[in-house]
Amino acid sequence: MKRFHIHAHVADLEASIAFYSKMFATEPTRVEGDYAKWMLDDPRINFAISTRGSKLGVDHLGIQTDNEEELAALKAQAEAADLTLLDVGETTCCYARSDKYWVTDPQGIAWEQFHTLGNIPVFSEASSTGQETAAACCAGNAPRGKAVGIPVKGAASASCC
Repeated sequence: MKRFHIHAHVADLEASIAFYSKMFATEPTRVEGDYAKWMLDDPRINFAISTRGSKLGVDHLGIQTDNEEELAALKAQAEAADLTLLDVGETTCCYARSDKYWVTDPQGIAWEQFHTLGNIPVFSEASSTGQETAAACCAGNAPRGKAVGIPVKGAASASCC
């Protein structure tokens, strides 16, 4: 079963954790110095906040799958609809290792579709080139077109950042 995902950037993590914990009537599932996440079942949502963004507010939306088969089905659906996607593949971000790709709606809203493979102790890990892979979770790197289905040259095959 899939889970809706929202990631928002906040100015004050402690105040935001207190607010959302009251709103959701539960404490976060994970808390780090710059990040918190609630894995709620009612409604079924992965709600994450962090202080890492340059702009406050909702950074991106997404669909988290429970398995690789669901992710493959979503990706096939996006490809069949001729949506431009940025396939990041296996990467690290937000204290997790995931397999993911991005699509962007006509308004420019980035949608992350991903399957979490496991937790990691840091926000992101260094790649084999020594650079952090945090860019893989930046919505600003999602493919951008003037309308859904209009490919952005190189976006589908470009590496993130």
